[in-house]
Amino acid sequence: MNLIKSTSTFSFFTIISRLLGYLRDILIAVFLGTGVLADAFFVAFRIPNTFRRLFSEGTFNAAFVPSYSSLLNKKKEAQNFANSIFNLLILGLLVLVLIVEILMPLFVYLIAPGFEGDYDKMELAITLTRITFPFLIFISLASFFSAILNSHNKFAIASAAPIILNILLIGVLLFAKILDDNLVHYLSYAVTISGAVQFIFLYFFVKKYFSPKIKFKIKIGKKIKNFFKRLLPSIFSSGVTQINILVGTIIASFQAGAVSYLYYADRVYQINLAIAGIAIGTVILPQLSKYVKSQNKDKINLIQNKALELSLFLSIPATIALLIASEEIISSLFGYGSFDELSVKNSAKALFYFAIGLPAFSLIKVFSSFFFARHNTKIPFYISLLSVLLNVFISVIFFKQIGFIIIPIATTISSWFNAFLLFIFLRKESFFNFNFIFIDRFVKILTASVIMGIFFDYIIYFFNNELSYQENFKAIYLIGTVIASLIFYFFIAVLIKAFKRTDINLNY
Repeated sequence: MNLIKSTSTFSFFTIISRLLGYLRDILIAVFLGTGVLADAFFVAFRIPNTFRRLFSEGTFNAAFVPSYSSLLNKKKEAQNFANSIFNLLILGLLVLVLIVEILMPLFVYLIAPGFEGDYDKMELAITLTRITFPFLIFISLASFFSAILNSHNKFAIASAAPIILNILLIGVLLFAKILDDNLVHYLSYAVTISGAVQFIFLYFFVKKYFSPKIKFKIKIGKKIKNFFKRLLPSIFSSGVTQINILVGTIIASFQAGAVSYLYYADRVYQINLAIAGIAIGTVILPQLSKYVKSQNKDKINLIQNKALELSLFLSIPATIALLIASEEIISSLFGYGSFDELSVKNSAKALFYFAIGLPAFSLIKVFSSFFFARHNTKIPFYISLLSVLLNVFISVIFFKQIGFIIIPIATTISSWFNAFLLFIFLRKESFFNFNFIFIDRFVKILTASVIMGIFFDYIIYFFNNELSYQENFKAIYLIGTVIASLIFYFFIAVLIKAFKRTDINLNY
C-alpha cells in the first residue's frame, strides 16, 4: 500500500462530496437561511448525519478492520465473522430505530430541549426526525460494507458513496421555489432515500469480497464479543469531535438561530478534517494493524510519523487561513438570499473558534488510529469521555453569559485536551516515537504555513471590496484566493523541503 496514493484517492472523492455538500448548503442558506425551518431541519438532519460520520468516517473501521484483517488469511473464518457482525447489526439497528420512532417526541426533546417553548418548531422537528431517522439503518450497514472494502485496501468506492446524499439533496433543492414550506419535508425524505441508495451501491462492489447471508440464529463466539466490546468505545473515542458538536447542538437549541450558525461553521472546516484526519486515519489503519501483529517496529514507526507529518502539513495552513478570513469565507460561501449579514457574522465567529481546534480534531483521528491498530480502545474511550464532560461543563457554565459562541470555544478546548492526553498515553505505552525527519519537517511546515498566511492575508486585504457581503460574485474571488494561496504554500513547502514527495510516497 502507498500512503500518499491511498490518501489521495480517499481525499479526492471526499473533496468531491464536500464540494457538493457546499453547493447543497449554499442552496439551503439561500432558501432557508437561519430561521425556524432551518433550525428544525438541521436538528432532524444532525442526528442521522452525526451517525453517518460516526460510522462511516473511520470509527466503525477502528473496531472492525483490525479484527477482520487478522482473519483474511482464513477466508471461511473471515466470512463467518463478517456475516455474524452483519446480522447482529441488522437486528440491533431495527430495534433501535423502532424504539426511537415510537418515542420520537421524547428523543427530539433530549436533542433540542430549547425548542420546547415553541410548539410549531418542536412539532416540525419531531416530524422531520421521524422521516430522517431510518437513514441510520442504511448508513450503518453501508459503513459495514465500506469497512470490508477498506480492509482489502479498496478506498475509492467507500469514499465515493457519500456523494449520493448530496446529489439527492441538491436535486430536491433545485425545486425549492415550487415546494416552498414543504421543502424541508422533501429534503428529509431525500436523506433516508440516499441511505438506501448508498447501501445498494456499496453492495454491488462488496459482494466480490463478502456475501451477506441473513440468519436468525447467530453463534456469538469470543471474536464477536471482543468486537462489540471495542465497538462502542471506538465509536465514542474516534467520533468525539462529532459528539462534541452534537452536544453543542443540544445546548444551542436554547438560542434562536444558533443551531444554524454552528451548522454552517461546521461545514466549512469539515473538508480539511476529512482529509487531514479522517482520510489519513482510515487509510493507515489496515496496514498499521498488520505491522503491529507482525511486530515490525521500523514499519510501524515510519507509518505513524508520516501520518502525523501529513496531517499537520494539511491542517496547520488551513487553520491559519480560517483565522484570517473566517467572515469573508462564510460570506462568500453562504451570504446570499435569506442568509443575512447577521447570520454571516455569527457563523464566522463560530468558525473562528472552531478553526483554533482544527489541528486537534485531525490529531485525535490520527492518534486514535495508533491505539486502534493495537486493539486498544479503552484508553481513547476514557480520554474522549473526559473530553466530552469538559466540553459540557464549559458550555453549560458560560452559555448564559456568552451565548452560542461558547460552544465552539468549549469544543476547541476539550479537543486540544483530548489530543494532548492521547499523545501522553501513546508515549507512556511506548506506542509512538518521533523520528528525526518528522522533527525537521514540523519546523519547516510551521514556517511554510506562516509565510502562506502572510500571503493569504495580503490577497484578502487586496480584494476586500470584492469580498464584501453585498457583492454577488464574491465566491469567485474567494476560490481564486484559496487556489493561489495553496499553490504558493506548496511552492514554499517544496522550496524549503517541508514537503518531499519521495519521503511520503512510500510502498510499505
